[in-house]
Amino acid sequence: MCMDDYDIRMSIHRSEFERIRSVLEEADADEPLTAREILQLLDAHDEEFESAHRVATVLGRRAQTGEVEVIQGQPYRYQFDTQGT
Repeated sequence: MCMDDYDIRMSIHRSEFERIRSVLEEADADEPLTAREILQLLDAHDEEFESAHRVATVLGRRAQTGEVEVIQGQPYRYQFDTQGT
């Protein structure tokens, strides 16, 4: 994979992440949510997203940078870092 492909893929992921973040901010979601609950909020705000699995993938990648906390359990829950942003 060339660097241009990597940059394009990262900007797409960033865009998906920002869409999720903005909807959760609008919804004033301050408790951890499952990917399915987040998908339902996205749908309610007319943001199309492929699936709960895609939401989980995007948020899981951002967890590696500390912007999202993944709370282990069944099902996983996702909490945004509201302290640093």
